[in-house]
Amino acid sequence: MNPTSNFQFTILVPVYNESECLPKLIGALSAYLTMSSVSTCVLFVDDGSTDGGLALIKDACAKNKCFYYISFDKNRGKSAALRAGFRTCESPLVGYMDADLQTVPEDFELLLPRANVHALVSGIRVKRKDTWLYRIQSRIGNSFRRWMTGDPATDTGCPLKIFQTPYAKQIPMFTGMHRFLCALVLLQDGATYWETPVRHFDRVAGTSKYNLWNRLGASLTDCFGFRWMSKRYINYKVKSGNL
Repeated sequence: MNPTSNFQFTILVPVYNESECLPKLIGALSAYLTMSSVSTCVLFVDDGSTDGGLALIKDACAKNKCFYYISFDKNRGKSAALRAGFRTCESPLVGYMDADLQTVPEDFELLLPRANVHALVSGIRVKRKDTWLYRIQSRIGNSFRRWMTGDPATDTGCPLKIFQTPYAKQIPMFTGMHRFLCALVLLQDGATYWETPVRHFDRVAGTSKYNLWNRLGASLTDCFGFRWMSKRYINYKVKSGNL
């Protein structure tokens, strides 16, 4: 049996070459598990790291019975990591956060009270610690995305989210999917969304994997792909059967 089914909430952590961040991240997650308001486990998704990070993850999992991991054969990207995590998770709720600790696991407590009501609950980063250039890129990208997709997310890039797992498993998957999680969830019948402010911190170590093109250029391009796909999205519910 998949051990994540023994928990109410699974935190996915996509990891790609974040070995400098991992010791503090593992400590923060370990501390959060002792105070979480629901039974919680952690699922690391190693995205083909080449910096020794996988060994640190394996060691953490050996020492903590609530830590699990899966690892890719090579780097596949954040959307692929989330897809693998969603498909693997069997707890009723599944969330995710980035490995850089610019958001912290304790703030899942701000989202969990609404997680059983809404298909997706998300943070909004306040007092952001990013550079002015990053903030400008994010503002442009968010405005264009909202105009193209019609979704209500204030801060789609906030890496602190909780999904009801059945909705997460039905999200259409494609490269760049992680930029449109709110819009993709809301394509599903009955899905609702809620958001609340969360804290934002300086990166604890390492460097960002994003630049002007893969943060802004790719996001704007992917909006057109989303528009095409959303008009062809299929919703259905099986009424009966004999299986």
